[in-house]
Amino acid sequence: MHVILNDPFIEFIRGYDRCAVRYCLTEDESPHRGIPSHRDAVERAMLRAVEECEENKRRVRELWGKEAADRLHTWSCEIGRARASLIDAAEFLRVPEILRMDRNGCVFYDCPEPDADGGPIPYWYAFLEPPHGSGYTPEDFRKVNAALFPAGTDGLEVCEWSTDWSDYFDAGHEWFGAACWSVWDRRMNRYAVLLVSATD
Repeated sequence: MHVILNDPFIEFIRGYDRCAVRYCLTEDESPHRGIPSHRDAVERAMLRAVEECEENKRRVRELWGKEAADRLHTWSCEIGRARASLIDAAEFLRVPEILRMDRNGCVFYDCPEPDADGGPIPYWYAFLEPPHGSGYTPEDFRKVNAALFPAGTDGLEVCEWSTDWSDYFDAGHEWFGAACWSVWDRRMNRYAVLLVSATD
């Protein structure tokens, strides 16, 4: 299993710099084995996030010294504790419709928002309603998913994962919510891993 670094989606998603979803694309030379393959993809994505954290600590150490770098936490990864369940791809990719917007700019959708208890959140909510706002619309959500799954969404297998196996998700558990999904695209034979953890 390895991370895909040169996919057009990687460049595309950089244009959504206020997005609270961390996307990672992986592919495996081995045949798809169901949830064990999803687990491998999730582990690889989290290890990539840990590598990026370590790279950031090195840059901070060079710029501001060891003391500043030591204040940055490196995330743990205990993938063996992660639990998965298969979920419906159409429901996962559901695009909410805007019912109205109030004078304060609050948007009201045609599907319920999650409780603010740090629990699991739907993908649409993670993308459209991060803690500090994004300004993204349901049309942006459609565009991102079209770029993420350019061969269409008919052949997708989606797993929703628990978020108690890495302290990466601790910030989201405080308030906004945390989420982890892996999506196997049969047509492209690749995995998209989506990690979410944000707080105010």
